[in-house]
Amino acid sequence: MIHLLIMMVERVGVIVILGFLLAHTKVFRQFLRKQQGYKGKAVLIFIFSLFSIISNYTGIEIQGTIIRNEDLLLKVDPSSSIANTRIMGVEMGGLLGGPFVGLGVGLLAGVHRFMLGGSTAFSCAVSSVLAGVLTGYTGYAYRKKHRTITPRFAALVGIAMETLQMLIILLFAKPFDSAWTLVSIIAIPMIIVNGTGSYIFLSIIQSILRQEEQMRALQTHKVLLIADQTLPHFRQGLTSESCENVANIIHRFTGTDAVSLTDTHKILAHVGEGIDHHVPSHSLITGLSHEVLKTGKIMKAKSREQIDCQHKDCPLHAAIVMPLTSHGTTIGTLKMYFKDASGLSRVEEELAEGLAKLFSTQLELGEAELRSKLLKDAEIKALQAQVNPHFLFNAINTISALCRQDVEKARKLLLQLSIYFRSNLQGARQLLIPLSKELDHVHAYLSLEQARFPNKYEIDMYIEEGLDDVLLPPFILQVLVENAIRHAFPRKQKHCRVEVHIETKDKYVYVKVKDNGQGIDTKRLQKLGNQPVFSEKGTGTALYNIKQRLHGLFGKETTLEFDITEGTAVSFVIPIELKSEGV
Repeated sequence: MIHLLIMMVERVGVIVILGFLLAHTKVFRQFLRKQQGYKGKAVLIFIFSLFSIISNYTGIEIQGTIIRNEDLLLKVDPSSSIANTRIMGVEMGGLLGGPFVGLGVGLLAGVHRFMLGGSTAFSCAVSSVLAGVLTGYTGYAYRKKHRTITPRFAALVGIAMETLQMLIILLFAKPFDSAWTLVSIIAIPMIIVNGTGSYIFLSIIQSILRQEEQMRALQTHKVLLIADQTLPHFRQGLTSESCENVANIIHRFTGTDAVSLTDTHKILAHVGEGIDHHVPSHSLITGLSHEVLKTGKIMKAKSREQIDCQHKDCPLHAAIVMPLTSHGTTIGTLKMYFKDASGLSRVEEELAEGLAKLFSTQLELGEAELRSKLLKDAEIKALQAQVNPHFLFNAINTISALCRQDVEKARKLLLQLSIYFRSNLQGARQLLIPLSKELDHVHAYLSLEQARFPNKYEIDMYIEEGLDDVLLPPFILQVLVENAIRHAFPRKQKHCRVEVHIETKDKYVYVKVKDNGQGIDTKRLQKLGNQPVFSEKGTGTALYNIKQRLHGLFGKETTLEFDITEGTAVSFVIPIELKSEGV
């Protein structure tokens, strides 16, 4: 009996090792957690049936009182039986997979055992099916009450199932004396080994699953911690300053050797190793980054050649590069570098993927917040214009003077004044308006200004036909025209001309407002649009607000361009969007 027990321990060790290797595969763990549906159950039936079939092949043949230790049992003598760990595979399938899986494993394992033959072939087949059904329902009921199967419970069930198998052998195997002799030899070793094996098998699986859950919990905590600290920075958008702060946070919490963030053209921030040649404001440097921007897919490299860095002494030999997206468009990359490829583990990959998705969401939220702020700024500007006493008094005084000289012209100016204020109200509530409405706003403003200063301004509009329904941000065109009239011309200039050019090319609308004024000082030009520029005639926020709104609505590739070759020309390009119902 002791000799048989030792041999059985060797057999169960094979199954336990297989279970250990299997538990480390991601696919098995996924199916173990989510076994709903026929596919998941079929996979578990296949796996645990394979365990039972291997147990049949590696069983120990018992003939009378003689124990035969053969390497592989392909056929069993009609007078012999097998001592094996088959019930352990059936039991694990039932406990972990439920009644359906238990029945499936029991049937396959039982049929295979019956085909091998032997004096107890039928008894063992019946006990396999019965064990599968019983352990399936037992495991289902236990999980419903206690949520998880414990190794101790699995050991008790294993002992019970082996005991049941011994009873079935005594009931069905013939002759009874031979059956009794067989049971007296194999009962205790098989009960002990299968009970212990069940305990060890389930302990290994649960330990690995628990370790994975702890790792996920730690990873989630780390991601949330990083998210909490990076959110204020990403609210500012994908800028050099915000990216540098974010890169420092990621580098500190993840332990990577270097972290980079880029937009579609250049490195915005780099922290850690390789800072001497991965320089912010320079080109993307690595070919891997170009590929990620092109495909929008996560890519990893485990050699310097795969990273494709042009610097021959780069210390970074592994990397994972994630796309940063906004509304489905790749707007940059997050790169985590390692000096050794072994640092790029699966845990680091999952962490990086989680961060990339989170940062993309943060960037979208930041853009939405910026749009809301810009719309609010525009609304405030419009409200200010409504109650601006200087503008209002000038318009009223002009109309009042005309009431005695030209009543019809005064009436028309009153209508233009109402159009001007109505446009302010309507535009303040929308992100985009049709070009036709923006032009109404411009014409209303110009009518009032030209009435105040007759024959001073010449306004020429060169607008391509069929663009009435093209959408653009409210107040942009009107503000550019107003800016030209208020700031472009010195007092003594007689011929003051403003041109408005609007045309389309490919899928874009090109807008330009040009004047023949005094131009802009070079030092002042560098600040325009990038920050408020205060002056005696205004707050200097108009161009800054326009630029920020263009960035918020269409991305940083859409911006204000200045040309001071002859006078001043301010232009921008936006993608064509057409008026929809209700706009």
